[in-house]
Amino acid sequence: MLKVLILRAPGTNCDIETKNCVEHFGITADIIHINKLLRKEILLEDYHALIIPGGFSYGDRVRSGAILGKILREKLKNEIKSFIREEKPILGICNGFQVILEAGLIEDVTLLRNVSNRYECRWIYLKVLSKKTIFTKNLYNKILYMPVAHSEGRVYMDKDTYERLESNDQIVLKYCNREGKLAGGEYPYNPNGSYKDVAGICDESGLIFGLMPHPERAFYYYQYPDWTRNRRVLGDGYKIFEGMIEYIKRKF
Repeated sequence: MLKVLILRAPGTNCDIETKNCVEHFGITADIIHINKLLRKEILLEDYHALIIPGGFSYGDRVRSGAILGKILREKLKNEIKSFIREEKPILGICNGFQVILEAGLIEDVTLLRNVSNRYECRWIYLKVLSKKTIFTKNLYNKILYMPVAHSEGRVYMDKDTYERLESNDQIVLKYCNREGKLAGGEYPYNPNGSYKDVAGICDESGLIFGLMPHPERAFYYYQYPDWTRNRRVLGDGYKIFEGMIEYIKRKF
C-alpha cells in the first residue's frame, strides 16, 4: 500500500488541505507530527513520499522554516539521506520550501523577506520552465494559476548558482503575467522580488521540489476566485500532485 507522510510541526496550517489532495488519488496520507519521528514512533522509511506543507512552523522564529529545517538536518539526517537514496520524492510547499532550503536539501539558495516588506497573499501566474522534475514533467511551457501567501518568499542566489541551476534544468517555475511573459521583477506579477522571477526549484535528481505558491489551494475548481466564470474541471495544483502520485505508483 502506497503511503505519503505529511509532516507537521507547531504552526503548520496547510496539512489537512494537502492530505485531501493526496487522498483524492486514492493514496493513503498520514499527517505526522515531527515529534513522532524524533521519538521513532513513526518511521520515515515506511512511506513512499514526503510532503512538508505550508504554515508557520515553530512560529517562524529566527526565520521562516529555520527550526524545522535544522531539526531535519541534524536529528533526522540519516533517515532523510536513506529516503533520498531510495529515490522517494520530497515536496516542500511555501513554508515547506523554506524548510527544504534550511535543511540543505537544495543548496546555495535562500529565501528572504519580500521586497514589499509585507505579507503577500494573492493569485499569481507561473510559467513551467523545466522538464526535469517528476512534479511538472508533463507541464513544460504551461502557464499555471495559483495563490501565494508569504512574507519571506524572495528567492535569492548568486549569479553563478543561478547559472548552474539553469544549466541543470533545475529552475522549475518563474512568475509571469497572464500571457506567459516573465515578470521581469515587476510587482505584482513577481509578488516578492525573487531573483530572476524564480518561484520554484528542484534538486539534481528532480525528486526534491520546493515552491512558494500553494498547489493545494488550487486543486479544485471552486477554490479559484473566478470559479463562477471559468468552470475548470480541476485546478492547476492538481497537476503538481498528479506528477508525484504517478511517479510513486510506477516506482513502488
